[in-house]
Amino acid sequence: MAARSLWAVQRLQRLLASGLVSESRGWLHPFSTATQRTAGEDCSSEDPPDVLGPSLAEQALRLKAVKLEKEVQDLTLRYQRAVADCENIRRRTQRCVEDAKIFGIQSFCKDLVEVADILEKTAECFSEGTKPEDHKLTLEKVFQGLSLLEAKLKSVFAKHGLEKMTPIGDKYDPHEHELICHMPAAVGVQPGTVALVRQDGYKLHGRTIRLARVEVAVESQRRL
Repeated sequence: MAARSLWAVQRLQRLLASGLVSESRGWLHPFSTATQRTAGEDCSSEDPPDVLGPSLAEQALRLKAVKLEKEVQDLTLRYQRAVADCENIRRRTQRCVEDAKIFGIQSFCKDLVEVADILEKTAECFSEGTKPEDHKLTLEKVFQGLSLLEAKLKSVFAKHGLEKMTPIGDKYDPHEHELICHMPAAVGVQPGTVALVRQDGYKLHGRTIRLARVEVAVESQRRL
């Protein structure tokens, strides 16, 4: 406001110093219509500088800077929280993996304990106090125990996805079979197929965990 008032006083002094406007009819009054029109034109052509413009622009920039600073702080906080959440998830996942490695076969071991119980009861049949006349009965009990043991093992294996391979007659596959030797193909046996299994192979959920040791049939050489 002080700058605007100072400008108005200076402008008025310039108008008074310029005097009257000389025309053909003489001097005009300083405050005549012509003088006022001329003064008005001069005023309109020379407006005072916009003092409030820079202040408003600066204020707008400051408000925008404050807003951007708040957004940066908010994004930084959200980023820090996301990093912390990811770290917590990583730690929980690692703990779960470690627990799975340790206790992954817990159910399988629990079922094997029952198999061990059957073995222990079967072994008790061969106690030192067994009389010779009881040998037949003892052998019958042992046979029953072994039969029960085999059935229980098959049940446990099937429950946990463990499957015994039966490759007799199948084409030789190095991913499932371990070749021990070749043998002449018998009648009705196609060469290149498994003719004899020396040791059973096993699969766990379809993946081979032990190769079957086999003998493969080959075409016998003709004698002249």
